[in-house]
Amino acid sequence: MKVGVMLPVGDSDGPDGGVPSWTDVRDIAIASERSGLDSVWLADHLLHRGPDGATHGLHEAWTLLSAVAAVTERVDLGTMVLCASFRDPGLTAKMAATLDLVSDGRVILGVGAGWHDPEYEAFGLPTDHKAGRFAEWLEIVARLLRSETVTFDGTYHRVADAVLAPPPARQIPILVAARRPRMLELTARWADQWNTAWFGTVNETVEERLRELRDAVTTAGRPLDEVAPTVGLTVIDPDQAADAEAGPNAISGSVDELAEAIRGYQDLAVDQLIVGLRPTTVRSVERLAEAKRLSAAR
Repeated sequence: MKVGVMLPVGDSDGPDGGVPSWTDVRDIAIASERSGLDSVWLADHLLHRGPDGATHGLHEAWTLLSAVAAVTERVDLGTMVLCASFRDPGLTAKMAATLDLVSDGRVILGVGAGWHDPEYEAFGLPTDHKAGRFAEWLEIVARLLRSETVTFDGTYHRVADAVLAPPPARQIPILVAARRPRMLELTARWADQWNTAWFGTVNETVEERLRELRDAVTTAGRPLDEVAPTVGLTVIDPDQAADAEAGPNAISGSVDELAEAIRGYQDLAVDQLIVGLRPTTVRSVERLAEAKRLSAAR
């Protein structure tokens, strides 16, 4: 089973609890590669505005991912997840094909419908019919990445004889983050990977969501192994500074306990764990990599 890491992107993700610099992002990516982890991931938001009105910022995901591609050689490069509302589907497909070329075939295009209305409102984006808009967007992106010539006349998106030229060198995998039935249906139809998050050790909710994915894929008439399940975890290093944003499901314990938690997901045939580390430091990365090695040595 693969294990990847969320890179620091938000304004409290830096090693001192502040805004992460490019050096901070780069160091975590390089540490992930050197320690034997499999992938690095970036969240995609324009901003986050809490109930108290406080605004929290984030660096732009695709620009950072392109920079990470230039300083790494082996790890996969994923978005967790790119918001469909922020970018035109044709442009997104073109961006993915180009970054896959630059990175020598390492891109995983993680996408989702979006959810945080305050960022939509702040930047003048429509907040209605998110799933309907995503359905059209995803079909266009998926078909373009499969090297089709696409004509599509939908309610929200239109393309006419659109094609990626030059075409991508391979079929770039699409990951969809989905939970509700309609989004699971879209995942089963168009995606290569699926994600649910954020969890700690295996529990009934994780098992239920995996069953729901299997049911959706079966209903879509696809073999189960064509849509690989991935799960987002939150992992705390108890020996480093506590993080108030870790959440109640976070795994906090020894490296051996973390390895045992990883084994639980192996037993469920999860393809990859995508881990949010608290705090996001080189030490946390190395600790996760050690737990991965222990989990494989049982």
